[in-house]
Amino acid sequence: MRINLFMGCLALIAIDQAEAQSDSIPIGTQDACMAGPLAEFGQYIGNWDIEDSRLSQDGSGWQPGAGARWNFVCLGDGTAIQDFWLPNGGPVGTNLRTYNAATTSWDIAWAIKGQPGFAHIQAKSGDDGNIVMTYKSPIPDPLRKITFFPATADGWNWTLEISADGGEKWTEVYRIKASRSR
Repeated sequence: MRINLFMGCLALIAIDQAEAQSDSIPIGTQDACMAGPLAEFGQYIGNWDIEDSRLSQDGSGWQPGAGARWNFVCLGDGTAIQDFWLPNGGPVGTNLRTYNAATTSWDIAWAIKGQPGFAHIQAKSGDDGNIVMTYKSPIPDPLRKITFFPATADGWNWTLEISADGGEKWTEVYRIKASRSR
């Protein structure tokens, strides 16, 4: 009886492992995120090496960061786009991005290790192809605005700006330059 129970448990473990490695994982094809409105963030699907820099505290110049990797995938044949922020020596974070056809904008849930809960961010693509993201909750102090610039075959840029006057004037404080991982 014990041997049968043991063998049954081994069989269940083997089935679980096979399913985890099979095509049943809900990533699906990347093509589903490369057309229509999903292509706005779909253009970033892939693995990227990140060079980053931040404005010095006194505003006198830019200091190089530690770098990162940033990986984007299409989930559920176009249900969402998820990314994984993997900084060198920093906390890991993830975004889950879903397109809202009713508002023609993106709803984004951002979570990062060490922070409770998640941030709700909304993004909208402009006529220039830039995607501007703003925080909906919690509202950060100072206000933050993130801009993704259109991708090329080789890479793309991203900026973080802050505003201390309610959004009248913005100051760029962090920059990212992404290039395809080799």
